[in-house]
Amino acid sequence: MSTIWTIMTLRAKSPGPRWEEQLLRLEGAYAPSTIRAYYDDVRSFVDWCARYGRVPFPAEISTICGFVDEQGGRLVPTTVRRRLVAIGKLHRMMGMLDPTRDEDVRLALRRAIRSRTKPPQQARGMSRTQLRDVLAVQPDTPWGIRDSAILALGFEMLARRSELVALRDDDLDWRSDGTLRVTIRRSKTDQAGLGRYVFTSRETARVVRSWIDWRGADFEFLFCPIYQGQAVRRDLNSVTVRRAIQKGAARAGLQFSGEFRGHSLRVGAAQELLCAGHDTVAIMRAGGWKSVATLARYLECAEHNVWEVTGRSMGLR
Repeated sequence: MSTIWTIMTLRAKSPGPRWEEQLLRLEGAYAPSTIRAYYDDVRSFVDWCARYGRVPFPAEISTICGFVDEQGGRLVPTTVRRRLVAIGKLHRMMGMLDPTRDEDVRLALRRAIRSRTKPPQQARGMSRTQLRDVLAVQPDTPWGIRDSAILALGFEMLARRSELVALRDDDLDWRSDGTLRVTIRRSKTDQAGLGRYVFTSRETARVVRSWIDWRGADFEFLFCPIYQGQAVRRDLNSVTVRRAIQKGAARAGLQFSGEFRGHSLRVGAAQELLCAGHDTVAIMRAGGWKSVATLARYLECAEHNVWEVTGRSMGLR
């Protein structure tokens, strides 16, 4: 279902100013997931204004501040900040003054940030050992073969779900040493589509080959749905990646299996590289991070004792 069709359908059901029409201008300039996020964030603001009898467009500064105060009591600051970005974007696109840039709104956001006493919940990282346990219990079925390839490749690519489901057979370069070089054509932090390369182990390359041998040739996308034991010629929904991770963790009986999420492969692989002694530049290159601060969020829960490592290198252990 196209983003345009979805927005137009939702627009027909909503009263008031047709702010949804503005989102159609974003088609092609932003990823469909970004446009959907803009819609969801602005929709939450419009619904809040309807409940409290406020006008969403153009919004008064006091309205924005009230929205931030209410949202800050329920949501993490990053979500509140993202919603402000969407609200401001729609005001500017409709030729209105952007109230989100007012100093009172910025102060309201700072209050929301400082009022948070609990850090944001991060997806539990899946370690390489845990991944092997998950792969070991995958069933010998078409779904098990596909999910094994998704999990193994996703871990070594440090991939986002969107990057995994967007892969095509042409993105795989089978190297003479038995490994794979994979091209990620576009990502969340690479909207211009400059692309980047990632590499895999021989073991993961064999798992991916097993999937392709079962699936067959001449498919546009590397991963695809399976219906009644047959591969379907279309791309895979990213929700399937999350389900593969969660089902695999539960099947393997991993501790805290309910805390694994769609991001667990990316988080776990980054932490694994840190514990293996790789420096920040190498980890950023492997995962496609542009910001050290963003990478630090992924690594903050890693079981990495710098003093233990230091002690061994100094001959104290």
